[in-house]
Amino acid sequence: MTVAGTLGVGILGSGPVTQAIHLPALARLTDQFTVRTVMDANDATAHDVAARVGARATTSMDDLLQDETVDVVAVCSPHQFHAEQVIAACRAGKRAVLCEKPFATSTDEAASIAQVSAQTGVPIVVGAMHTYDPGWLAFTQSWGATRGSARHIRSSAVLPPNPRFEDFATEVVNREPMSTPAPATSAADAHRIRDGILGLAIHDLPLVRAFLTDIDDIDVHLARPLSPWGYLVVFSCGDQTVELHALISANWQPDWSLQAYADDRVGRVEFTPSYVQAGSATATISTPSQMVRLGPVDHNGYVGEWQHLYDMAHGQPPLYSSAELIADLAFALNLSDRAATAVLGRPEPVAAR
Repeated sequence: MTVAGTLGVGILGSGPVTQAIHLPALARLTDQFTVRTVMDANDATAHDVAARVGARATTSMDDLLQDETVDVVAVCSPHQFHAEQVIAACRAGKRAVLCEKPFATSTDEAASIAQVSAQTGVPIVVGAMHTYDPGWLAFTQSWGATRGSARHIRSSAVLPPNPRFEDFATEVVNREPMSTPAPATSAADAHRIRDGILGLAIHDLPLVRAFLTDIDDIDVHLARPLSPWGYLVVFSCGDQTVELHALISANWQPDWSLQAYADDRVGRVEFTPSYVQAGSATATISTPSQMVRLGPVDHNGYVGEWQHLYDMAHGQPPLYSSAELIADLAFALNLSDRAATAVLGRPEPVAAR
């Protein structure tokens, strides 16, 4: 039974992100949301996940969108379905849509989403959770205008494999097995770099872009996959330099941070790992004379994005405009293409004889 005053949620896609991230986040917001319908192409997964929250299960997107008890839709399906499903949810007259990142696979798709959102009046949240993290928002408020303010920006994510945290959060059903890495060729390495940027770095690319003045002038100096899984990408935009670093291995101590280096101060934001409901990021801003410490507060960006979705469904303006969301996506796609091209330009390794 829907709790009086809550918004009914429909979820498209019931994989680990739904099971270990969004359902635990929604469990903290039962005064705002009630999960009504869960859709997955796998009938057993849909029924198992729906049963956890007393929701209805379906394998049909149209069935979910026709459900009048569903007020807002979360699109948690594979990337290639995002644009189609976001547009369908808008046209179905839902009150708001949350879409996992990236919310489209091209800027043309993103522009179509923005156009339909404007036509229907249905607002959209893109699930780049760090952009809604209270620690990041407090950092930007204390730092001041970010555009052009830092000469060097570094985003680093050193983490254990996702299943370790997923299993702490919930019992994941029908999880796809880990794939075996392809042999190290330039083409395979380019694919790994592209996947790394659009799969992991994309969480922080909107934060990186917030500092950059010349986002179309991307010059990739280094792009290299790291073993067993990760990447190191160094690029510049004008006179600003960015380093993207990630390593997923059997380590235990996670370290996910964003650092900004200006002439007169250094900023550092430390995020909690995905799948962990452990409060917000913490941040420091250091100058020669003082250090300002910010956070944590009791919720993270996942809860923050759902709270913002609730506010938008009740008429509050979006924190990020459609133009900003499209610019974030265009930046990520452009960077991934240029980094992959840089890898393809390297000579193939010579096999030992």
